[in-house]
Amino acid sequence: MIVKITDFASGDVNFVEYSVFGLSSEQLNFLNDNLDEKTCIADDALIIRTYFDDELYPFASDVAQYRLDDFIAREEIEMNVFLSSFLEDM
Repeated sequence: MIVKITDFASGDVNFVEYSVFGLSSEQLNFLNDNLDEKTCIADDALIIRTYFDDELYPFASDVAQYRLDDFIAREEIEMNVFLSSFLEDM
């Protein structure tokens, strides 16, 4: 499984959009049907959009602005771990 952040924004609405590649069709459908976040399947990838309150938005800190690549990598790893554990329930 490969998780990539494909979009993010802060302001009126804080969100991070993840694209997840390398899943079987069974895994795609399971995640799409069972995750609480907004999801869809496009081109054999699962798209997940997660919304955040201001205080929980991962890219809001001053440090994140200077080390954005590190923060993006950490978020991708955390989503990969979360989805892997979620798939164990499949």
